[in-house]
Amino acid sequence: MIRPNLWFDSQAEEAAQFYTGIFRNSRILGRTHYSEVGREFHGREPGSVMTVTFELNGQPFLALNGGPVFTFSEAISFEIPCEDQAELDHYWDRLSEGGDPAAQQCGWLKDRFGVSWQVVPRQWEAMLNDPDPEKVARVTAAMFSMKKLDVAALERAFNG
Repeated sequence: MIRPNLWFDSQAEEAAQFYTGIFRNSRILGRTHYSEVGREFHGREPGSVMTVTFELNGQPFLALNGGPVFTFSEAISFEIPCEDQAELDHYWDRLSEGGDPAAQQCGWLKDRFGVSWQVVPRQWEAMLNDPDPEKVARVTAAMFSMKKLDVAALERAFNG
């Protein structure tokens, strides 16, 4: 198993609740709390939340309240392959709430915590790997013109 560990300043519990409210088959599994031990390093109040373990669509995650030392970047993102436009719209709209609109391009978005997501149609990868370079060029050009991806428009571009 590989479990992503997300470093937050102090919003680990809020983020876990936000994410588990969006994804099916999701739940918060547990919390750990800071104690006096190591306070000279972590600087947190004893009893405050240190980590939250949770699952999104059955995928385990850990969220850490580690302080402002590290922040998220687009160098790491989570891809959500969607079955149809309704599912894509659901994830895009919910994850975008309070996020950074300037960071939204080609199906990518940055949520209110700074975490990057790629909300894409499931067939997107097959389109981009098609052996016909003209199809790939058309769908790529269409994708670059979009923020939230439009499945029907991508399919039209792919099919010419």
